[in-house]
Amino acid sequence: MKFKFQIIGSSSGGNCALLSSDAGNVLIDAGFTGKKIKDSLKTLGLTIGDIDAVFFTHEHRDHTAGVTGLSSAIHLRFFANRATAREIEYRYKRTLPWVYFNSGERFAFRDMNVTTFAIPHDSQDAVGYAFEIGGEKLVWLTDCGKITTIVKHNLADADHLVIESNYDPVMLNRSDRPEELKNRIRGTHGHLSNAQCAEFLSEYDNPRLQNVFFAHISRECNHSDLVRETSLAAIESRCARAVPVDPALMLAPEAGFGF
Repeated sequence: MKFKFQIIGSSSGGNCALLSSDAGNVLIDAGFTGKKIKDSLKTLGLTIGDIDAVFFTHEHRDHTAGVTGLSSAIHLRFFANRATAREIEYRYKRTLPWVYFNSGERFAFRDMNVTTFAIPHDSQDAVGYAFEIGGEKLVWLTDCGKITTIVKHNLADADHLVIESNYDPVMLNRSDRPEELKNRIRGTHGHLSNAQCAEFLSEYDNPRLQNVFFAHISRECNHSDLVRETSLAAIESRCARAVPVDPALMLAPEAGFGF
């Protein structure tokens, strides 16, 4: 086995995914309660005891809500840069067994080569991740206000790509959200819209690409059908599979949010 991957859930309500290799299992973010994460793992035939580490992208609650429930699992190791770790400990009043890295650093964990890269988001020091196992590369990119040169470089040779297609501008404008929040979302340190995601993917030339998962889709300001019409349409002819991650589904057998 090279690796297995399963998105447990992804939206503004919570983000978490499972990445498994021959040498271990890790979570990418833990944005649901510890109970919900443990129940999801049970559905996948695992327990929290089978998880070796959690890799945090940043400190916002929809990526860290499971900290309280998972902190009692003393075998777990929590990966983050120092700014993110400090903010998580402050928010949840928990001292965790951290493994620190500097944003942009590359390191090994078990049989995984992990590359971190800075992304523009309104948090302390948000990162994306590239995991390489057995010659294949999976890149996780959510909560990114714009596609920077650094982001492009790290996405260039992905075999499997998780990229956010967060909001539809018309739906966001018509929503009841405060104007300050709307400006934050559409700002350069907010989130990628469907159009921004599609613009990048329309120029994304990567013959290695196999799977694309459109993640962090807003429940209130987006819809999977709109993602299909924009982001998915920009890439589907150049990859084997492109799938919007429906925010209403978690581990539904027919959803196909993994491989």
